[in-house]
Amino acid sequence: MTLSSFRRSLCAVALLACLTGSAISAEQPQRGGTLNVVLNYEPPALIALTTVATPALSVSAKVTEGLLSYDFNLKPEPQLATSWEISPDGTRYTFHLRPDVKWQDGKDFTSADVAYSIELLKKVHPRGSSTFANVTQVETPDPLTAIIVLSRPAPYLIKAFAAAESPIIPRHIYEGTDALTNPHNNAPIGTGPYIFEKWVRGSYILYKRNPNYWDHSRPYLDQLVVKFIPDPAARSVAFETGEADLGYRTPVALNDVARLKTLPQLAFETKGNSYSFNVTTLQFNLDDPHFKDLRVRQAVAHAINRNVILQVAYFGLGKVTASPIAPGIKEYSDPAPSPYDFNIQAANDLLDQAGYKKGPDGTRFSVMLDYNPIAEDMFKTAEYVRSALSKLGIKVTLRSQDLSTFVRRIYTDRDFSFTVNGHSNLFDPTVGVQRIYWSKNFRKGVPFSNASDYHNPEVDRLLEAAQTENDPQKRVEEFRQFQQIVEKELPDISLISPQFITIYNRRVHDHSVTADGIEGNLSGVWVDKK
Repeated sequence: MTLSSFRRSLCAVALLACLTGSAISAEQPQRGGTLNVVLNYEPPALIALTTVATPALSVSAKVTEGLLSYDFNLKPEPQLATSWEISPDGTRYTFHLRPDVKWQDGKDFTSADVAYSIELLKKVHPRGSSTFANVTQVETPDPLTAIIVLSRPAPYLIKAFAAAESPIIPRHIYEGTDALTNPHNNAPIGTGPYIFEKWVRGSYILYKRNPNYWDHSRPYLDQLVVKFIPDPAARSVAFETGEADLGYRTPVALNDVARLKTLPQLAFETKGNSYSFNVTTLQFNLDDPHFKDLRVRQAVAHAINRNVILQVAYFGLGKVTASPIAPGIKEYSDPAPSPYDFNIQAANDLLDQAGYKKGPDGTRFSVMLDYNPIAEDMFKTAEYVRSALSKLGIKVTLRSQDLSTFVRRIYTDRDFSFTVNGHSNLFDPTVGVQRIYWSKNFRKGVPFSNASDYHNPEVDRLLEAAQTENDPQKRVEEFRQFQQIVEKELPDISLISPQFITIYNRRVHDHSVTADGIEGNLSGVWVDKK
């Protein structure tokens, strides 16, 4: 549906009336104090410009902001833009920018920064080539107006301007440099509520309050400390002892959630995750000598029982899915079951047909399985896959590595056979899903792109049609056909859409007030004084 006008302003009273529970507090915010946020893993960079790894998304928006923010229903709200309009034909997005905003080095924020950022995101962001595919230029008629011009409509685009998804960066810092290696990726300068202070590798990141933030009443905190605790048991202890105040995406071992819920100082929240639904997949390298054969991939699909994975790896916290589009994106996700039911006999027959007969020891072939180390559930899923495939005579060895090594292995070196991975669907399949299956997004060195090297002209056609389709029903049908093809051809096997839980100490208030929750800027968070 084409929208002609999106002028909006915040209304705090209405927001408080709509939201209840722990996400929004009716108490008067207190100033000062420190918030300790825990991450499972250390970020590869501190801006979500060239990476969409979850730890980077967790910290990016504290310093760099977006044009818009979004409520729980993905309704856009002002951030660096105070108002906006979309032309009737959907090809011109006019943003009126907030005046008197300064970069943290004292330079003025202007429309030139917006234009430069959008053009750079299109080039280097893992999702940028699909998100901004139709963008032809960004006009800057004055310092406080930016007009994004499209060759064709992009029905999803108005939802793409969140800070962690499309960060606006300082042109004067990045212009003339290699954005992939610019040192400010790890020492960011932004317009946001917090100023980067230091990064103690392997330990924590320290942010201080920005005294010149454009929202003069915020942030309430004096400082924000982001701690990296890779061990899930240690994260649980951190919450128990008060070392950790806040963590998201279920920051502890799933089998420990029930126990932690008995602790009176802790509370649990599921709001703040509607901007980004995830799907855990078993992703194949289609250039691998074993998995380039569809029959082998079909055999693996027949050997997988998603309901078992949901229980043993996710402790029931999620939904099984055969679709690459998460069930949370209800208008597009196809709820149909996999065309490959759980059938061990069919799996064995397919492997025989593919020429992989069992040897004297019962082994057909051996293969290495990598898994994304970002969460314990992916390791447990990998353990299940190893066990399930052993019943077919496929000997699987798990390979453990840190996040940076994993990303380089999968997306740059392509030195893998198959991998348990997680893909964020985000707010729309064009942005979150297309990048994984679109042949034009097979780009070595770009994290979370088409790592399978999957090429299908009909899939490309459907994805590209959905990019510009303004008829909602036609768009639903295009995505339905896409899902059916991918589920049959198996460049990967979609398994589970996890349910994410935010854990917080009850002294923390107003932490999950937008669709992106903890990935937002946390400018309104405040803490009771200890």
